[in-house]
Amino acid sequence: MSALNVSTRRRLQRLRQIPSVWEGDRRVLTPSMMRSAESELHQGDCILWVDGNEGLVRAMDVVSPDVGPEAVVRTLIQAMEHPHSATTPSRPQKIVVRDRELQFFLRGVLQDLNIAVDYASDLPLIDEIFEGIQGMGSQAIPELPEGYVEPILKATQQIWDLAPWSTLDEEKIIAVNLDQGGVETLYVSILGMLGMEYGLLMYRSLESLKKFRQQVLAAEDNPRSLEEAFLEQDCLFVTFDRLSEIQDPEDLEYLEEQAAAFAAFRSTTGVQPSFGNLHPLEGMRPMLYEEEAQVLYLALTALQRFFQQHLPALDTENDEFPSLSNRYRIADPVQPTQKVSIQVKTMPEIAQELYEMSMMAELEAEADLSDPPVLRNDLIPNDAFYSLGAMPWETFEVLRQVVQCHQPSSGEPNRSADGFPVILIQTSRPKAKALIEGLQAAGGLKSICFNPGEDPISGDQYDLGILQMQNGEMHLFGEFYEEDPTHIQARKKWDQRCKKTKGFCGLVIARGLKGASRGNPQINDMMALFEARSISEAELGLGSLQLVPYLE
Repeated sequence: MSALNVSTRRRLQRLRQIPSVWEGDRRVLTPSMMRSAESELHQGDCILWVDGNEGLVRAMDVVSPDVGPEAVVRTLIQAMEHPHSATTPSRPQKIVVRDRELQFFLRGVLQDLNIAVDYASDLPLIDEIFEGIQGMGSQAIPELPEGYVEPILKATQQIWDLAPWSTLDEEKIIAVNLDQGGVETLYVSILGMLGMEYGLLMYRSLESLKKFRQQVLAAEDNPRSLEEAFLEQDCLFVTFDRLSEIQDPEDLEYLEEQAAAFAAFRSTTGVQPSFGNLHPLEGMRPMLYEEEAQVLYLALTALQRFFQQHLPALDTENDEFPSLSNRYRIADPVQPTQKVSIQVKTMPEIAQELYEMSMMAELEAEADLSDPPVLRNDLIPNDAFYSLGAMPWETFEVLRQVVQCHQPSSGEPNRSADGFPVILIQTSRPKAKALIEGLQAAGGLKSICFNPGEDPISGDQYDLGILQMQNGEMHLFGEFYEEDPTHIQARKKWDQRCKKTKGFCGLVIARGLKGASRGNPQINDMMALFEARSISEAELGLGSLQLVPYLE
């Protein structure tokens, strides 16, 4: 039999023991208790530990039926040290189980913890909890509220038969003004022109619609970003799934009075309709409450009439989206005497805006693929001296005032570093002047970065010093051998200083390539100070670069 190790026993013995009796049990979770599309993944045994005095669930876990009684002990330790409920860690005075074998097992494991282990044929608290779980699982949640099932399915089938997605793409937005159920206008996007998924997304605001489109375009094929964008929508939805894509259409769960209506819809259309709500604070809810069902029915009915009247006119060869508008009076199926006036109209301006948004994203993607950034090597003189270092803050302030060319930064650096981090480039006076003019012609210096590079022939690794200009150009200022201990130390200090200055750094251009001033220019040798920001290689986005040999 397994036993607790010494350190675990000591840790549990230090917990405060309370005069409380806990109930513990392990019971099978059946599919009827776990109503979800992934119910098979959730099937197993549920382990519960409940504080009988407080009536609180202290710990719960679902384990495979093959797992031994050790799982019950693990959950009990969790109940003592990290209880789920808002209560303090503690040890019970007594625990009660309804399985004799489990009782004897626990007695052996817990013998040094001063916890009595008793047997009881009934565990009232745990029985009550599992009865509640069984009750919730045995009731299918109605997808549509009573009174709206038949009317909504009828309007939905009419939409399916008209197939607006054969004419309109998802950028052709139609506004439905109804002012009901807290919703003034629904902005409808139609899915299905690409033949992948069919449905209608009815956004409660234009902001939500545009935000979703922007997020999808930015996410490209990133699954996590796409999922976040999907869950942040604020809309009602109707979707259609072909029966061939549903594993077991006959196993779909509905209340008895709704099952027949949905079955009739499937047999007539060959598709399965789904209705629901999306909201940033709720996520996806595959069901509608009464006010939402009322709004959905009115919108679907108005859209059906609009499509029946205008769909041929919307099928234009030149991809134009004409401006059309109609008003309809529609009765509420639950309260037939009440009729609602609803306006349906096309939104050509919004359609154009969404189209331009898509085109811009495509152009940016093409530019990223076809025009990779070029690292140039024609700005810094070949014989220039360059180094990483720092200048005292007093020198930095003086240089700001006396230097011939000064590019100030947009903010002030944090002065907790031992000096202002700078890249020094020293060359002859004429070449320094030409270098300064080249920097100014590019709009000035934007950032300084170090990026990895390699020689594919020798396999040598390099740390490449790069100057990024305001106009987007990137220029190499130095190649540092990655294993050079001097550079390793200099680069380490550079990163530390830039971190302390909050990313502020600078480029100093000096004259005096020969003689005693080489590598140690004085104030009067310094011709320019360009203040900039230090960025990471990830922010620069070049990736690892390869040296391209010149061919003679």
